[in-house]
Amino acid sequence: MASDVEPRSALTPIPIRPAVIKQRNDSAYHPFLARPLLGALLFTNETSDARDHCANERTFLSYLRLSIYLAIVGIAIILSFHLKNKPTALELRVAFPLGILFWILSLLLLGVGVSNYIITVTRYGQRRALVQTGWKTQGVLAVVSCAIVGCCGLFLGVERGGRTR
Repeated sequence: MASDVEPRSALTPIPIRPAVIKQRNDSAYHPFLARPLLGALLFTNETSDARDHCANERTFLSYLRLSIYLAIVGIAIILSFHLKNKPTALELRVAFPLGILFWILSLLLLGVGVSNYIITVTRYGQRRALVQTGWKTQGVLAVVSCAIVGCCGLFLGVERGGRTR
């Protein structure tokens, strides 16, 4: 009778069997559609597969962390986060569009992270993973970097302009 009981994982409250992924060179195979849909993906560990999967997860978590930071900055800007006691008319006029820009960049960065993660795991299942970023990812990161540097310059300029008056 004890063998009929499904083993429970300490991480999930409901018993879900993992999806065992058979790694093959079939280009139509998609591991995220393997049954059960909510189960963990189990790959065979050959060569450096475990290390590569962990690196891919860390990269996704880095994208997620940066996306959350950008969303928090967007909220802070929308709420007129400023360094002075009272915001100027320029700060009030620029706060909402700038906050929305940071939210859009946050969602864009989250989308890039999720798509890179799914594409890389799918290619691991097909035994043809190439772990590097493409021109789209580099372009999104360049736009995000320029937005951050530009906003820092804008904030410093507004602060300096307020001090000279």
